[in-house]
Amino acid sequence: MPNLLLKRLPTTMEQFAREVMSGRKRGLAAGLLRAGLWLAQWPYRVGVGCKNVAFDFRLREPFEVGVPVISVGNLTTGGTGKTPVVAFLANWFRDAGVKVGLLSRGYKSLDSLTNDEKLVLDQLCPGVPQWLNPDRILSAKRAVVDGCNLLILDDAFQHRRVRRDLDIVLVDATNPWGYEHCLPRGMLREPIANIERADLVVVTRTDQVSAEKLTAIRAELVRCNHIGTVIEVSFRPSQLINSAGETKPLSELAGQRVFGFCGIGNPESFERTLRQTGAEVVGFESFPDHNHFTSDDLARLGDQTKSAIAEMLLTTHKDLVKIHETELGGRPLWAVQIGTEIVRGAPMLESRLWSILERVPKS
Repeated sequence: MPNLLLKRLPTTMEQFAREVMSGRKRGLAAGLLRAGLWLAQWPYRVGVGCKNVAFDFRLREPFEVGVPVISVGNLTTGGTGKTPVVAFLANWFRDAGVKVGLLSRGYKSLDSLTNDEKLVLDQLCPGVPQWLNPDRILSAKRAVVDGCNLLILDDAFQHRRVRRDLDIVLVDATNPWGYEHCLPRGMLREPIANIERADLVVVTRTDQVSAEKLTAIRAELVRCNHIGTVIEVSFRPSQLINSAGETKPLSELAGQRVFGFCGIGNPESFERTLRQTGAEVVGFESFPDHNHFTSDDLARLGDQTKSAIAEMLLTTHKDLVKIHETELGGRPLWAVQIGTEIVRGAPMLESRLWSILERVPKS
């Protein structure tokens, strides 16, 4: 089999940007581009700093919803695993008898009512209502009127207009600090030191990095005053699922020739996950985050799968919900469903969640 099949197929602009930001892209042009991006980050940092100062010094007051609010957010752009963590929290409170509402800005919505993350959360936490609206104050008011007595804000660490009772920030262990620069030079939404503002830090994908790297992440969090407030999780594949709702055990992947693809913020992480299942990954293509797959995209993936002599295609749950096919190019299409496993800090997280539960108004 030609080595070409083992390489990532056509590079997206997001991948190109990562190559430049990380320094992996070499040469004079890439160096000049990094220099320009370094200069461009400073107006962004000033804007972020002014907004935070306004809230820190109470020049702006966050909106009081009237029910407990949990924020789940990032310090960086790109995928850190918010969706499975949000689902874990929503199911924990729902199972405790709370009427939970999920509030999101609805990034890259498929229409005015839904996007890929909402479709996945509909399946992962059935019965939990969701509101997609960039104006999360308006969403919060509507959710409370509809009877929700606890709200979870998705992707809201930088959205400080709503007061929260618990501020959770996710850090992806495979790229924790966004190449240590703010946008657009790096992937940081705000300086690393600002993570001190969080109540809890959840380090994700801890199973995909070395012990040395994990130790370095912990040390940086200690420098940011996070001692005893760090939780570590892994996202373990649990089963395969297709668009018809059928499931298969992961054990069926052992030794299978598979072609993988995804449109998520951290495609390298998904590719590593596929290799950890025991499958033989003979091809892989990544698309832009939140990609809306066209018929041409799907036809090309089917052709690539046949060229690679793969026996099936594998994608993420977030991508599958936008594809209504069970086969591409005559090969079966499955998604790898992921579960959240807390590997460190579970008692502390439980304690924090119980303290929030005690504040939930009785219906």
